[in-house]
Amino acid sequence: MLTTSNGKLFNARATSTSAVAGYHPSDLQSAYKLPSSSVGGGQTVAIVDAYNDPTAASDLATYRSTFGLPAASTCSLASGRIVSPGGACFLQVSQSGSTGRLPRSNSSWSQEISLDLDMVSAICPNCKIALVEASSATLANLGTAENEAAALGATEISNSYGGDASSSDPTFDSAYYDHPRVAITASSGDGGYGAGYPAASTYVTAVGGTTLNPDASTARGWSETAWSGAGSGCSGYDAQPAWQAANPVIAAVCPWRAEADVSAVADPNTGVAVYDSYPFQGQSGWMVFGGTSVSSPITASVYALAGNAAALTYGSYPYSHTSSLNDVTSGSNGSCGNALCIAGSGWDGPTGLGTPNGTGAF
Repeated sequence: MLTTSNGKLFNARATSTSAVAGYHPSDLQSAYKLPSSSVGGGQTVAIVDAYNDPTAASDLATYRSTFGLPAASTCSLASGRIVSPGGACFLQVSQSGSTGRLPRSNSSWSQEISLDLDMVSAICPNCKIALVEASSATLANLGTAENEAAALGATEISNSYGGDASSSDPTFDSAYYDHPRVAITASSGDGGYGAGYPAASTYVTAVGGTTLNPDASTARGWSETAWSGAGSGCSGYDAQPAWQAANPVIAAVCPWRAEADVSAVADPNTGVAVYDSYPFQGQSGWMVFGGTSVSSPITASVYALAGNAAALTYGSYPYSHTSSLNDVTSGSNGSCGNALCIAGSGWDGPTGLGTPNGTGAF
């Protein structure tokens, strides 16, 4: 069974926007200099998760209304594809594309689902959102949901789950994650140094994590360091793509697929506000979450704002547009002794090439 990548910090109930703990959409848009209010309307971001969240639609509506984001209508389907004309919409389907026969509910995964949906809304409020729910947390079912997301017409797909890398990964790559003209992101994991899958797939953008803080001493107004929990590593099974082979830092430390490629906020201590009303272990309502479950949907949504997915060659684009990334140069996630776990100038494992500075690297 694969696990989610979220790392919950605490439950923070609140009744007003100003009292909701955690970073709000405006904070994330400011930190990453994003044109969230003006673009993204032609894009469909799909979220792939396991099991059903029975309150997904109503919780999403609460999050969006609390922060003044446009309401999302129900997406329309024609011949199995989303066809809604313009404006934000939301669709919830099973891994077979059914809107009426959804998987059994799971309160733990519902928190993951709420987190993912809220982050897409925060970064790309004009995007269409498709939630594709796998029947269980096996790679076969999650992979089937991945294929369904692509079949629905998703332009971006976010995956906030993972497991250990294995010799089967190249087979899974071709079966589930090879979708040209779709930008696919995957969480690098929350256990520190060590490669995971599907983040190690050649066909995805592996997303690491940072600690993000306001910082008036910088021109940006924010500063970031590598989050100690961010996953990273050298696959050992997936071949190194050409865009990584051309990077001298990666070439010196890993002859295989290395992760991560890019990053965004993930530290639970500098986490994001999420609304989930389906109780898990007695907790519901407003909560603060961290983990690379935050950074993956953020990055997929930045791809959506850029609107370039149809022209991309898998995860190569950031490697030729590093000037549009914030290079994260301090922090670590382990004791490997090199760039696979220690942040530095240019590429490093915990944060990849850096975090979004606008949409130019996506």
